[in-house]
Amino acid sequence: MSESAQSAATASDMPDLSGLAEALRAAGVGIDPDALDRLVAGVAASPVADQPAAWIGLLGRGLDADLQAWVARAVRAKSADGGLSAGRAATASRLAEVRAELDRRGLDGFVVPRADAHQLEAPPPHAQRLTWLTGFTGSAGVAVVLRDHAAIFVDGRYTLQVESEVDTAAFEPRHLSDAPPSDFIAERLAGGTLGYDPWLHSTDGVNRLHDAVERAGGQLRPVDGNPLDAVWPDQPPLPLTPASLHDLAYAGEPAAEKRARVARTLTDAGQTAAVLSLPDSICWLLNVRGRDVLHTPLVLSFAVLHADGRADWYVDPRKVPSEVCDGLDDAVRLRAPELFPPALDALAQGGRPVRVDAATAPAAIAQRIEAAGGKLARESDPCQLPKARKNATELQGTRAAHVRDGAAVTRFLCWLQTRAGERAERREPITEIEAAEALAAFRRADPLFRDHAFDTISGAGAHGAIVHYRVDAESNRDLQPGELYLVDSGAQYLDGTTDLTRTLPVGTPTPEQRTRYTLVLKGHIALSLARFPDGTTGSQIDALARRPLWSAGLDYDHGTGHGVGSYLGVHEGPQRISKRPSTVALEPGMICSNEPGYYKTGAYGIRIENLVAVTSLEGGGPDSRAMLGLETLTLAPYCRALIDTEVLTPEEVAWIDSYHSRVRDTLTPHLDADTARWLAGETAPLGR
Repeated sequence: MSESAQSAATASDMPDLSGLAEALRAAGVGIDPDALDRLVAGVAASPVADQPAAWIGLLGRGLDADLQAWVARAVRAKSADGGLSAGRAATASRLAEVRAELDRRGLDGFVVPRADAHQLEAPPPHAQRLTWLTGFTGSAGVAVVLRDHAAIFVDGRYTLQVESEVDTAAFEPRHLSDAPPSDFIAERLAGGTLGYDPWLHSTDGVNRLHDAVERAGGQLRPVDGNPLDAVWPDQPPLPLTPASLHDLAYAGEPAAEKRARVARTLTDAGQTAAVLSLPDSICWLLNVRGRDVLHTPLVLSFAVLHADGRADWYVDPRKVPSEVCDGLDDAVRLRAPELFPPALDALAQGGRPVRVDAATAPAAIAQRIEAAGGKLARESDPCQLPKARKNATELQGTRAAHVRDGAAVTRFLCWLQTRAGERAERREPITEIEAAEALAAFRRADPLFRDHAFDTISGAGAHGAIVHYRVDAESNRDLQPGELYLVDSGAQYLDGTTDLTRTLPVGTPTPEQRTRYTLVLKGHIALSLARFPDGTTGSQIDALARRPLWSAGLDYDHGTGHGVGSYLGVHEGPQRISKRPSTVALEPGMICSNEPGYYKTGAYGIRIENLVAVTSLEGGGPDSRAMLGLETLTLAPYCRALIDTEVLTPEEVAWIDSYHSRVRDTLTPHLDADTARWLAGETAPLGR
């Protein structure tokens, strides 16, 4: 055993990290115990805490294996839970502490969103205040705490989940759209003062709160310091992981060219700069990626893009290793995060408007600039549309990623359908967790695989009816004969992001299951076949996917399609296909999902999802308008046993047969013989 390993045996359990810091200094890493403690805590709060190879570079290169193991043990010993796993059991006491803090601040209520300063769908543990207070773990929700009443608001995806996770005696569950927070505030605030954290709400969001408070005859007050943070004793720190460069072979455009292209839009609009708060915009603009949040390769940071193409990147310097610094050109200047608020004051002095996205940027940014006498241009993040329009390299990459991903998913589908019957006969059924782990194993074999795109939704029977169900040890159940199994999953590859859903029967499906699966499939095909003129928004074609279900008196309570990034967010704006009105036109290069569904509460769920790319269509007469269509990217078979051909039109049958032929021809060279034979049977022509 080396000397450092012997030291580890006696020093690794010390309450401070002085022994480890001393060993690191002896190895040439100058870090004091307090700084080491902060570093260890930040790593422990990251999603890659159990993957030392992902973060050990924060301490430099060349550490021997024993020192690396010692640091890894220190990270493992540092809890980053922060009480988040306590769930509903801790709600009553925490709610009382929050109300006491509000009373000390002279507030009659406070709004608790599931959001951080970057409006992330999956914020890091540090920002999971809604979960800490209520126990709710869904990706969208908000709570309003008043002196004598509290409510939590979720959309249709989470109406079942909120009932199971939240103490409904403390928080009244309400539908985010049908009974929104604005109505609750207007009804219940009764002239009081409602507080909010301006770093957690956009300007548009604050305006909605203001309208609700005005209806209640009350006052809306921004707070300096979140009240929940004041009573959350073991709140995790911000995550700490190193950034990396996103290779030009995958990005397709140098960062300098992106900055110049986006900066021209600022110059044309007479704007001095744009303040960027969305990490995906910053990562895209600078061609960097990170590991700060679960499943999405982001670096949590802010940035200012100036009209001359210079960029100031406000990021924890510990996150930026030397190779990333060397890869950024001289026009990108690194700034410490604490310098960001004063930089807003300086921007305000420029005379020309500063661009801030009122829909996504924290209201604190606009408020600071205006307080310093600056002018605001409340326009959309200038990176969002260019990022959404994938370039040729990104499209080529995502097509390649979907071929490999389709092969992995097809191996899984073959494994599942082959093994499910065998295991059921032996009375050793496959479980939801086992199925999800098997799919993950098939994907991890890809050398370009970096992470899952989100937590796999692996739902059998009634769990499939919970739109965003997440299996855990407590909820895990068997895949039982007569049920449907829904698996919604995706992956992050260096060359692309994938997301697909397939629904399968366990044993013989019922006539109702087959009919409703086929209605969902008809809507999925209708959207796949859509032709629409240039300028069409996603909300204008959403009904195509719903019409077959509507004709049977059925519907689903979620959007039909979300935007998808290129080794970035699996949910990416600004495009979407949804009932909700949208002013963003679908444009060539945009990637969206196509995922209609049907959910029978307490029985089963059905969803069919492919990713599609918006493309320009050729042809038409001299008077024809420019038309667009959707190229299907996902390659995986539909479930033959659930398709009722009597419900399909000849055109729909032909589309399925053509798609299955493409799946079979493309994937077979990447499959083993047994899986190839299974795929041949599953994709044989349907006929009538």
